[in-house]
Amino acid sequence: MHPPDSLLHRDGEPFYLPHGDEVEVFTQCHRQGIPVMLKGPTGCGKTRFVEHMAWRLARPLVTVACHDDLTANDLLGRYLIHGDETRWQDGPLTRALRAGAILYLDEVVEARQDTTVVIHPVTDHRRTLSLEKTGEVIEAGRGFQLVISFNPTYQHALKDLKPSTRQRFAALEFDFPDREREAAILIAEGGVDRGCAVTLVELAARIRPLRDRGLPEAPSTRVLVAAARLMAAGIPERRACEAAIAIPLTDDPILLETLGVLIAGSFP
Repeated sequence: MHPPDSLLHRDGEPFYLPHGDEVEVFTQCHRQGIPVMLKGPTGCGKTRFVEHMAWRLARPLVTVACHDDLTANDLLGRYLIHGDETRWQDGPLTRALRAGAILYLDEVVEARQDTTVVIHPVTDHRRTLSLEKTGEVIEAGRGFQLVISFNPTYQHALKDLKPSTRQRFAALEFDFPDREREAAILIAEGGVDRGCAVTLVELAARIRPLRDRGLPEAPSTRVLVAAARLMAAGIPERRACEAAIAIPLTDDPILLETLGVLIAGSFP
């Protein structure tokens, strides 16, 4: 089974609001052929940033959502039966190399470590891939770049990148936006007015410290955008927050009650 992936060509600019020099650093890494590692919590904008940079650099984007069952063949390709003959079908890594695309491995630590080893030859001066099954050596097309992401919160001894892999990448750290930027994102992406956006951001600021009190994950900018979109579509404010923020975050009845109180306090 192949991993989920897509080859995207963007006509319109994917909305992204920079918070530092990440656009310039990424651009220079692309020009120098340096692979990039993105570190940050779930839903803080890592994927949107990659989409934005692919558009900005006018490169196709190949995205792979990594998981425990991801194999080297899923990245490289395999022989498949077509009618009465067997044909080779490129995997996303091979396709990206040929096309000079940006290859984005999302949540790369979810893949098995023996799988991530296959990316080593394309992250150093070689920038080539040897396909043993076909006998072909593929050189990276002009514009090819490897980008990986992961959430450091989930790191532990069995779910981390090997040092030999990490040192092949330049790294950019991401976090949730500051309040002004996050409100601007909700206005642009969620379609709500400034007052509603600010209230949602303040609600998130009250909820995020609960991570130290048993909440499995802090509310991301992504879930705030979802709540804003529901509100903009006519769903009552409290109900939108329950559906997009509280219920997805936890099943614990005590935490749900706490979140409900915070939501009611923000949207009386």
